[in-house]
Amino acid sequence: MRHSVVKHSFGRKQGPRKALIRGLVDSLVQHGRIKTTLAKAKELRRHVEKAVTYGKEDSVHVRRTLLKKYPNKDTVKSIVTDISPRFKDRPGGYTRILKIGARPGDMAPMALIEFVDYQAPEIDTEQLEAEKRDLHAKRLKMHKKSVRKMQASSRVINRK
Repeated sequence: MRHSVVKHSFGRKQGPRKALIRGLVDSLVQHGRIKTTLAKAKELRRHVEKAVTYGKEDSVHVRRTLLKKYPNKDTVKSIVTDISPRFKDRPGGYTRILKIGARPGDMAPMALIEFVDYQAPEIDTEQLEAEKRDLHAKRLKMHKKSVRKMQASSRVINRK
């Protein structure tokens, strides 16, 4: 019976499930926003919110406890020094889940999970335009090269 069972198993055994959660926590802490399935986002929310709340009290004990649960030093350092201080006055609700529709391959409901103070990085339009020009020039060069190659092979065939 499933009485009082709060976790999702995702059809995985304990080890792979822990690895999945650790990877999702690492990605969310590193990037501030990730795209995943709705069920994984809901489960991830539990783990991240507990870690951020626990990380508000910056001590060696807290760091070691978080390291035991999420064995990535950069993740734990980021939680304790960057993320937890941002939410010092907030009693909870550090993440937001935005539903974004179904995945085309298997129609799984997808979601974005992000910290509530997440700011999308601004796109430098000049740099974007320069990258587009470079890509166009590269494609044009590749096209010319393939045309020359076809012409050369055609000449070889026609000489015979």
